[in-house]
Amino acid sequence: MDGRAIAMGLAFALMWSSAFTSARIIVQDASPLFSLAVRFLISGLIGVIIARAMGQTWRLTPGQWRATVIFGICQNALYLGLNFVAMQWIEASLAAIIASTMPLLVALAGWVLFGERLRPLGYAGLAAGILGVGLIMGTRLSAGVDLLGVGLCVIGVLALTAATLALRGATSGGNFMMVVGLQMLIGSAVLFVAAPLTEDIFVTPTWRLAAAFTYTTVVPGLMATLIWVLLLNRIGAVRAATFHFLNPVFGVAVASVLLGEKLGPLDVLGVAIVTAGILAVQLARQPSLPTAALSRAAKPG
Repeated sequence: MDGRAIAMGLAFALMWSSAFTSARIIVQDASPLFSLAVRFLISGLIGVIIARAMGQTWRLTPGQWRATVIFGICQNALYLGLNFVAMQWIEASLAAIIASTMPLLVALAGWVLFGERLRPLGYAGLAAGILGVGLIMGTRLSAGVDLLGVGLCVIGVLALTAATLALRGATSGGNFMMVVGLQMLIGSAVLFVAAPLTEDIFVTPTWRLAAAFTYTTVVPGLMATLIWVLLLNRIGAVRAATFHFLNPVFGVAVASVLLGEKLGPLDVLGVAIVTAGILAVQLARQPSLPTAALSRAAKPG
C-alpha cells in the first residue's frame, strides 16, 4: 500500500466519521427524516449528473439494480435514517461507535451463518470488539443513556450488515457512481414518505444548520464516496476496508472537538479495544502472500 493510498484511506475515514457530528447539529434545528430526505435528494441528483458526465449509464445489471434498491433502503433510509432520529437523544460519539461495529458484525455473521473461517487473529478481533462494545455500553447504561436512541442505532447497523451480506459481489459491472446516485434517490424517496408519517416536520433556519447541512451533503455524502471509489480501484475492497478501524477513533475525536462531548477513562479504553478488534478482523481477512502472488501471476500480461 503506497503513501497516496494511505492518505486517501485516512481522508475517507475522517470524512465518514465526521458525519455523525454534523448530523447531531442538523437534528437540533430540523426534523431528522425530512432533512435527511432533502440531503439525499440533492446528493443523489449531483451523483447522477457526475455519473452521466463520466459516461456512465443507468442501464444497470440485475445484480446492480438489486444492490441499488436494497442499499438505498437499508443503508440510506434505515441505517442513516434511524441514526439521525437517534441523535436527537444520544451523543454523536456513541452513535459513531455503534455504527463502527459493522465490520465486526459482517465477519461474525459470515462465520456463524455461512461457515466462513477466520484466522486466529480474526477470532481474537471479534472477541476484542465484543468486549470493547460491552465496556462502552456498560458505562453509558450506568450513566442513564437513552435506550430508545441506542436501540435505533443498533437496528440501523444490523440493517446495513444484512444488506452487506446479501449483496456481496452484486455491485460488479461498472457504473459505480451511477449506482451510488440512484441509491441516494431511492433512500430519499422512502424518507420523503416516512417523514410526514412519523415526525412533525420543522426547519429552524440557522447558520449552524446551513453549515452542517452543506458539509454533510458535500463532504461525507459526495467527496467521501468519490475517494472511496478511487481507493477501491487503487488497492481493492479487502485492503481498503482496513481503514474502517479508524472510524471509532475519528468519530469520537470529532465529536469531542466540535461538540464538547466528554469521554471517561472506560470509554477511552473501550474505543481502543474496539479499534484494535476491527483492525484485527480486517487484517485477518487480508489475502496471504502466496495467494496474492498466485493471483498476480494468473493475470494476463
